[in-house]
Amino acid sequence: MPVPTELNLHRQSRVLEVSFDDGARFALPCEYLRVYSPSAEVQGHSPEERILVVGKEEVGIDHIEPVGNYAVCLHFDDEHNTGIYSWDYLYQLGAEQAERWQTYLDELAQSGHVHKDRSN
Repeated sequence: MPVPTELNLHRQSRVLEVSFDDGARFALPCEYLRVYSPSAEVQGHSPEERILVVGKEEVGIDHIEPVGNYAVCLHFDDEHNTGIYSWDYLYQLGAEQAERWQTYLDELAQSGHVHKDRSN
């Protein structure tokens, strides 16, 4: 899998920009990263246990902590910081962003939650 060459956190727009050594570049909104956190708190221990995270339209990232040479821990301003985002997972989130985001919006609608529309 490709390895990130650059991580840029844009605090005002709440977007993490990630560039990889294969030329791929993704702009990942903080909300998207938060609702797809790889933590057990969000993902559970199986797909059936995954939790729908709501109300994170305004979430930001306070800081980014390296985890070895393979991942980062994102510290969100809502105090969530237990997800370890491996390079592979960040790449997957970028490559599948459109379909994952639509799935999230569909799940919100099915559960009766209203998403504050933003440009994601």
